[in-house]
Amino acid sequence: MKYVGYYRVSTKKQARSGLGLDAQQQMVRQFAATHGSLVAEFVEVESGKNDRRIELAKAINAAKKAGASLLIARLDRFSRRVSFIATMMEKGVQLVVAEMPHATDFQLHIFAALAQEERRVISERTKAALAQAKRRGQLLGKNGRSLAAANKAKAIDFARLASMSFPDGWQAMSHSALARHLNHAGIKTVNGHRFHAQSVKNIKAALRSAFSDVNRLA
Repeated sequence: MKYVGYYRVSTKKQARSGLGLDAQQQMVRQFAATHGSLVAEFVEVESGKNDRRIELAKAINAAKKAGASLLIARLDRFSRRVSFIATMMEKGVQLVVAEMPHATDFQLHIFAALAQEERRVISERTKAALAQAKRRGQLLGKNGRSLAAANKAKAIDFARLASMSFPDGWQAMSHSALARHLNHAGIKTVNGHRFHAQSVKNIKAALRSAFSDVNRLA
């Protein structure tokens, strides 16, 4: 199977630093190496709210010419908008998500709807928290909020990537046992160190955080 990799980051700073991009590339390249070959890659520096994607158009054209599928790491890196994803499918784009390779078009629509709702809930909760902090007289700078959001996104990106190496039945394993498994597999922490019980606990916390808002809506 042939694939064209497509990656999206929101800012030029993220593209230069590899924040989010490295994790996407690792997931896509590992998947392509296992299931076929990667014939081209495209990186988009654009907000997920903007549907005008120059690099995406190039990636789609390259995929059509090569008879390949468009391969992305995670659906929310493609878009969190159901309408955008539906439009791509209506255009005949063969989309494969490395995080959920067996998902049908219907399931991708459902996941996109959940991601869109998750973004709405997070936005409302953030506004409510900021309003409460303001009432307490606490000053929160824009840079501080941006850094906190970036750090959380980076932690969730890495947690999702690391969880792909979890063994069957990992839910029943202790943090120490799971850390030993990851170390034996040669997986490193986000800072390039060996895993310990606390670092595994942090990964599980990040995974729970990624889906907690959606789960509360279910």
